[in-house]
Amino acid sequence: MTQPAHLVPETIRTPKTRIACDGTGDGLADAALGHPRVWLEIDVDEGFADCGYCDRRFVLIGGVADHA
Repeated sequence: MTQPAHLVPETIRTPKTRIACDGTGDGLADAALGHPRVWLEIDVDEGFADCGYCDRRFVLIGGVADHA
């Protein structure tokens, strides 16, 4: 399920449509502190994909959801 932008914990802009998320980052260098790695595919019609584990939103740079 997709959350409104104001409820998304973190947004990461990316030039790729296929990305991996393991919940690390923001000071979490150890993968044991994240979640299992999942591969996400950004639908170019939506312009973003949300991680089902950590709710990070990956936005395709230049896509319809890129408001930066």
